[in-house]
Formats: sequence, C-alpha cells, structure tokens
Amino acid sequence: MAMSEDTTQSGPVNPRGLPIRREFGILPADNFTGYRSFKAGSFAFSRDGYFAHIRSGEISHQMPVDAFLRALMRDVAWGFFYGTVNFDGVLGTTNFYGEVELFLGAMNESFRAAKRDHTERFKADELMAVFKEMISDWTNHGYDPFAAPMETGIAWGHKHGDNDRAVTRKRVTAKRMVGLPGDTPVRSDANGYPVNRMFADVEQTQPLVFAEPGFEHEVSAFNLFAYLSRSDVTWNPSVCSVVRESLFCPTSEEFILPVEHGNDRCEWFLQLSDEIIWKTKDRDTGRDRATVVQRAGDISCMPADIRHTGYSTKRSMLLVWENGSPKIPDLIRDGKAPVVAVEF
Repeated sequence: MAMSEDTTQSGPVNPRGLPIRREFGILPADNFTGYRSFKAGSFAFSRDGYFAHIRSGEISHQMPVDAFLRALMRDVAWGFFYGTVNFDGVLGTTNFYGEVELFLGAMNESFRAAKRDHTERFKADELMAVFKEMISDWTNHGYDPFAAPMETGIAWGHKHGDNDRAVTRKRVTAKRMVGLPGDTPVRSDANGYPVNRMFADVEQTQPLVFAEPGFEHEVSAFNLFAYLSRSDVTWNPSVCSVVRESLFCPTSEEFILPVEHGNDRCEWFLQLSDEIIWKTKDRDTGRDRATVVQRAGDISCMPADIRHTGYSTKRSMLLVWENGSPKIPDLIRDGKAPVVAVEF
C-alpha cells in the first residue's frame, strides 16, 4: 500500500495502446455553489453541495462528495499508488509509473459487458496537477479528507474557505529509517504530533541504543507503536524503513479504507493491534473473492490479482510490507511471476 519515491521505469507499458491526452481545463467558480469545475481529456468533474459528478461523453457518474474527496486525497498523496485506485466500483486510475489511465467502468463487469466503459491515458504529472487543484478547491474549511470521521468536519454545502494545510500534507518516505540523522524524524509533541485519542494507553518510551564508538550514525532504533500512536491521518502507509526494494510501510487505520486498491503485486499485511476486516474482490471484474479477518499478530498476503478495502472499528495499527521493484507488474503481466506469494 505504499511506494518508494523512485519507481520510474525505462518506459511505461501501454497495454491498451492508448494515446496520451493533453487537454486540461479549470473552469471559473460556479455562481451558485462557488466551486470550480475541471477537465482532463474528455472527463469533466464538477461538484455541488452533496455530490461529485464525473462525465465523459454519454457516460455520467455520481459519488457522495465526501467519499470522492477521501479517495481523491489518497490518489494525490500516494502519487497514483501501486496498480489501480478504485474510487468506487466505477471510477478509478491505474498507475503505469510515469503515465496513468483514468477510467469509468473499466474495472466493472457490467460496464464492460455493455461496452459502456471508457479509459483515457495521461502523463502522470499533468493529471496530478489537475487533481491537486481539484482537492484544494473542493475541500472546505474544517474538512480533512485524510482524517478519521470523528476528527474532521463536513464536506457538504457551498464553497466556504479551504483546508490546504491538510490536503498538502507530505507522506512520510524515509530514505533508510525513521530517526536516522538527516532522515524522517521521530514524531513527538514538539514537532506537532500529539498522541491520538484512540492510542492514549500506548507506551511512549523510546529504546536506548549504545553503539560502539564510530558507529553512532549507523545503529538506531525507535518505538514503532509510539510512532503510529501519533499518526494524524488514517489509511496512509508511510515508508518507515528501506532495505533496497524492501519497504516497511506502517499505518494507523480507522473506519473504512476509502478506495478499493487493485494490486499489481503481492502485499503482506501484519496486524500489529486490534482488528481489520478486509473485503477482497477480483481485481478486474469486482466479483467478491473473500473476507479476511485479521487480529493482532495475524499475517496475510494480498494476491496480485485482487482489489481490497478494509474496515476497522477501533483505530488499529497495521504494518504493510512491500516489494517496491518497478519490474514486478511487467513480470506478472508477462506470466513470468506468480500472482500469489506462496503456493502449497
């Protein structure tokens, strides 16, 4: 569920053979709602007090605007993520690492059967620029699409102010490990990360490290539970340690993962505390595959051919282990790597 910063390849694959669309537009604010509308290729995005409206040609789709903003926030913060980010069962993006496809119905069995699906391809940085403008304009003062429901305001109503401080947060991407000199710092009250209300009982003591002389900058440790107890966002895995292409990406989870993540590689999930219920579906059709209940200490591996979303009643801690190699999607697509991590 997380990416290292350098995921570029020699050239993005283009399995559909789609041309790159370069038409973008930002329309003036609506006189009634106060919100601007946005265009990318043939896709048009607008919102009113309750809903986001997405249109392309004769295809029209609506989403509750709070759900749309929570999904859009992840797509922006994650740089389009690994694989596919399904905003819901119809709208989404697929990352080809340098280029990205935006679609309506491409991962929906009914849309495809009716030949009503539509996909267009963009340069990732160009589409991202429009998405960033959209999340900024459509997020009102007091609403935080990155936070748990009880920690944020409401998304409804006409345009009133903004919350750019929230929607421009930088995702943690450690170069080696949190706490090392020159790397991402450990969270504390002093740098603006108080303990979350759900983790008031988490021990905050940091480990003591006694390094041999000369190795003071090579040996380090930090309290991961304390670090996660101070997370100000949910469902936002941060890269906290890196060993070549092996990434440890812990996160705190509460309520619902606001996207269905369509994998393009396997993901290992280690439940550190409490419980998450994972709903998994076929990646390409959306058909139900399995429900996985993970409690503290449980480990699961999400295959590369599924999509998943999670439910967490109490704020929980999850460690996601990723192989960040940009070669994996092509290997899987060409049948040179399996879609599961283990075969019995």
